[in-house]
Amino acid sequence: MTQVTPTRTTRIPETSGGTSLPWLARLLWLVAAAMLALAVFLIVQRVTAASSSASSDPINTPLELPANSGTATLPPLPESQGQDFITRTANPHTIVASQPREGAITYEVQKGDSIFGIAKKFNLKPESVLWANYDVLNDDPHMIEVGLKLIIPPTDGVYYKWKEGDTLESVAASFKVKPEDILLWPGNKLDITNPVIEPGQYVMVPGGRREFRTWVVPSIPRGPAGVNKSILGPGACDTSQGGAYGSGTFIWPAPQHVLSGNDYWDGHMAIDIAAGIGDPIYAADSGVVVYAGWISGGYGNMVMIDHGNGYQTLYAHLSAIRVSCGASVRQGQVIGLAGSTGRSTGPHLHFEVRYMGGFINPWYVLP
Repeated sequence: MTQVTPTRTTRIPETSGGTSLPWLARLLWLVAAAMLALAVFLIVQRVTAASSSASSDPINTPLELPANSGTATLPPLPESQGQDFITRTANPHTIVASQPREGAITYEVQKGDSIFGIAKKFNLKPESVLWANYDVLNDDPHMIEVGLKLIIPPTDGVYYKWKEGDTLESVAASFKVKPEDILLWPGNKLDITNPVIEPGQYVMVPGGRREFRTWVVPSIPRGPAGVNKSILGPGACDTSQGGAYGSGTFIWPAPQHVLSGNDYWDGHMAIDIAAGIGDPIYAADSGVVVYAGWISGGYGNMVMIDHGNGYQTLYAHLSAIRVSCGASVRQGQVIGLAGSTGRSTGPHLHFEVRYMGGFINPWYVLP
């Protein structure tokens, strides 16, 4: 009897080089494909939404040209719909902050100019302009004339020409400032560690001051003192015969009641009243004429009235004189005609008021 021995069959696993994939690999491929499809779907949705938004926004909508027209028509702006819009108006003017001037400039005097007016034009005090031009004006504001070239300092103070032997300390002391005021002024361009200033060099002394050299007609009282024509001029006379007296109140001496030229300040102790050639000039109060004629010092034709109560008034640059020295005049009487004689760049009335030999600002007594 033949014995049959059973055989054992062994299963060999599939390798990666086989024709079929294991179930796990197939699952991973399916997940990857799904994610890719989802990404493509989202991109398509975003592009579609952006395109729809652009087509509904008239600002971003391309311009459409009407038929047979080369001109683009802008679509209307959308209404607010509860949103706030900020609009900005175009401004063609640009304001540029001006830099402060550090150096002096030259200005040519024009017709109708005055030291006061020139200073105001450059935002300076009149004395700063007068002090910067001592060589040509000698502290006398009447010495300007058309065509004269003046130095205009960069700021208020004294524009000073350095002299042999000067020091920062001595110059600062003479103009009542500190040495560092001169040293640190940018326009002087000084080396603060070793400042060297040559004679003849100009430096700015900001805030500096000095005394004026006063050029005024002396007060001429009533009496025989006025007869010295060799000193006072040809318009003087003996006024010892008495005469009219003033009331102590004043009227405007010219038809116009506005300033034209210099105002009252330390270098010009009078006011320049607007007047045209030939305008009548009136006695501001009653009194006696103590001078009537030409006089030196830039005043031209001048009339001075002593009012007999401590007051005197002076009228200069007249084109004609209508009274004589020694005559009594009443308030409001025509004493002359306005003009531009003497040192003057245009017609006006130079008007002074004095009391007991001193000067009074005319604005204090005029109505």
